Amino acid sequence: MAYSVAVVGATGRMGSLATRLIEASDDFTVHARIGSRDPLDAIDGADLVFDVTHPAVSPDIVDASIDRGIPVLVGTSGWTAERLARLQVKLGEEPAVGAIVIPNFSLGSVLATRLATIAARFFDSIEVVEAHHAGKSDSPSGTAIRTAELMGEARGDRGPVAAPHADQRARGQQVASIPVHSLRMDGLLAEQQVIFGGVGETLRITHQTVSDASYEAGILLALRALPEARGLVVGLDALLGLDARA
Repeated sequence: MAYSVAVVGATGRMGSLATRLIEASDDFTVHARIGSRDPLDAIDGADLVFDVTHPAVSPDIVDASIDRGIPVLVGTSGWTAERLARLQVKLGEEPAVGAIVIPNFSLGSVLATRLATIAARFFDSIEVVEAHHAGKSDSPSGTAIRTAELMGEARGDRGPVAAPHADQRARGQQVASIPVHSLRMDGLLAEQQVIFGGVGETLRITHQTVSDASYEAGILLALRALPEARGLVVGLDALLGLDARA
């Protein structure tokens, strides 16, 4: 059976990539190519919805999909822990459909976040520097937010990191007490560096994306998991059998 997919944000970089992958696959077809500002009625009749739009409109797309009983895959940034908690409530205690939220479809990025989560328990000085192309509209990135939130959870009773001079704007935006610095520049695609400082040493966990091809396997993995998903699933790690909080 081939599932029909409504791609919302189809004219963007990730939407165009997803559309090409769907058209080339044997198990999916394109139900509709929908722009971020187009009426959402175009998702009616689709088996699945894939949202790769903008943080400001993504929640409305997800709500519209769930209200219609259509499973939704979210590749849009901006889904903080607070937003995810509201989505969990929206889905209910016995969800009939699934919502899969993927901050980053790259396997390497997921593994880098997992390694950073492990290291976060052993250092009190932690900062994140993330860099993306000039056209990326949001900051910090969804990947950076999730990385910082997972590191904050992993620290447990150890508490907040040491982040001196947090009142200074140049010190970055704090996410789960961890300063996050964002670069938006020409010549970049995506890169994230988590820096850990200890007594007499530093540890750096870096991931760099050099081609959109790095997202292809993750997009197809998430789409194939979506029909059977129920409730909220967050992160490619969950689909890969990795527990990011372990």
